[in-house]
Amino acid sequence: MPEDLSTALAEVRGLLLDPGLTRAVAAGRRRGATPSVVRAELRPVALKAGRRLQIVTNDGARPHTRNVAPGREADEAVDALLAEPFGNWHVESAGTTVQLRVTKKGDAQVHRQAAATTPQTHDHDRVRQHLLDPGDPLWEVIGGTAAKRRQVDAFLRALAATLPTDGLPQPLRVVDLGCGNAYLTFAAYRYLTAVRGLEVEMTGVDVREDQRDRNTRLAAHLGYAGPLRFAAGTILDAAVDPAPHLVLALHACDTATDEALHRAVGWGAEWILAAPCCHHDIAAQLRRQPAPGPYQLITGQGILRERFADVLTDSLRAALLRERGYRVDVTEFIDSAHTPRNLLLRARRTGQTGPSHEYEELVTAWQVRPRLAELLADRG
Repeated sequence: MPEDLSTALAEVRGLLLDPGLTRAVAAGRRRGATPSVVRAELRPVALKAGRRLQIVTNDGARPHTRNVAPGREADEAVDALLAEPFGNWHVESAGTTVQLRVTKKGDAQVHRQAAATTPQTHDHDRVRQHLLDPGDPLWEVIGGTAAKRRQVDAFLRALAATLPTDGLPQPLRVVDLGCGNAYLTFAAYRYLTAVRGLEVEMTGVDVREDQRDRNTRLAAHLGYAGPLRFAAGTILDAAVDPAPHLVLALHACDTATDEALHRAVGWGAEWILAAPCCHHDIAAQLRRQPAPGPYQLITGQGILRERFADVLTDSLRAALLRERGYRVDVTEFIDSAHTPRNLLLRARRTGQTGPSHEYEELVTAWQVRPRLAELLADRG
């Protein structure tokens, strides 16, 4: 339910000046207005001169830090930040967490979460902190089974490890190709905006129009409509403009992952996160010709051939991305006990091209032609 913005900001002011403040982040911009800084972070610090409120602002080029004393100095500094047209505030204190988002109409969407009270534990007994609060209202909409929460948390940790902590473009443009029912799309949007305090423009693409309509209704219900939109179309043909900074392709089946990587390269995306699902194309090619050397022992058995096809396919994908100026890490983003589709290709554009001879030797030896190679060759 929208609230009066001035009243909500007064609540935020009280938390920022309260001794129980833990951390606060302001970021994003309101419709038709731009703050003088792209991000501000506040936290209490203990200095030799006494307790201070540390304020770190970033103008898009570099951070600036100052420590202000309680009282008039802190009041004036906080009031100056609250006067900036930030689109999002995230405030954590000893008693509560408040997330405020300014709507296009200039109202406040506010989510309040009481701080959990847990007994003191030793370091090795601590419960792992979720990146998306288990009490977040998002779970009521997308569903929150234990398995889904684990997968979402693992994905968000991979996303957090991929994106730099500062200097991200504002707004951050994200596309999720083959988003399906979009629960990871919604989770990524919520994390980036509410937890990281970023301004985000995000598009989910799926070939099914009924998924587009369903996801659009959920986005409106959550108050995300506008910055988060959904489109119906194929991965290769869906209209996405302007080009995204971050491309997600999570469990796109078989060569759909290749299509997503092809589009990401074509856009010159800064970051790519792809969790492949199924590898039928290379597996079928392996069945059509004899294996080189003694490797018939691998491809002669169906289950071994399928597993080897998984490894070979993603090795070739990583090599092709490196040739085109990406640094690529192949990681496990969730334990295989939760899902067998647990591999993640995590790429960051550096502009430094990798060697091609290893790729050429591998495809020549196995006589395979990856779909990603064909797509990249077609675009020249």
